[in-house]
Amino acid sequence: MQKFAFHIYTIVLALWTGGIFLFTFIVTPAIFKSYSRDMAGEIVGKLFPGYFMYSLVLSALAFLSFFFIQSGLSKAVYRASLLLIVAAVAINLYVTYKLHPEVRKVKAEIRSFEEVPPDSPLRAKFRKLHAVSATLNLLLLADGITLLVISRIAKS
Repeated sequence: MQKFAFHIYTIVLALWTGGIFLFTFIVTPAIFKSYSRDMAGEIVGKLFPGYFMYSLVLSALAFLSFFFIQSGLSKAVYRASLLLIVAAVAINLYVTYKLHPEVRKVKAEIRSFEEVPPDSPLRAKFRKLHAVSATLNLLLLADGITLLVISRIAKS
């Protein structure tokens, strides 16, 4: 049973980190390369709610499945993994239910990024929120990769 649970845990982590990588480094750049700034922003904006929920659900599943494998882990691996998973769930909750709605609100006030001057206070606020979002997204990717590496080392 523990071996099966470990495989489920690993699959969940792989889907989570793979999804972040795919969306961040392949899908989003392709959309922004193919469409105008405003159209690309609209498309990606439509994808974000599903993307954030995907990441939240998979980090929560990693948290739940982690408890089925914990008995086979050393105390240090257990603590580090638990800390990383709890941090991921907390970050995903924050991004999904606090940060993203705030970004959408600011973005709704900007009619067009192509028409609003770069020094606009709204654009500055959007850039700041976007930077926080992008940083947290990369942190979640690093978190997931670290969990995968730890789990592989622990099971070796």
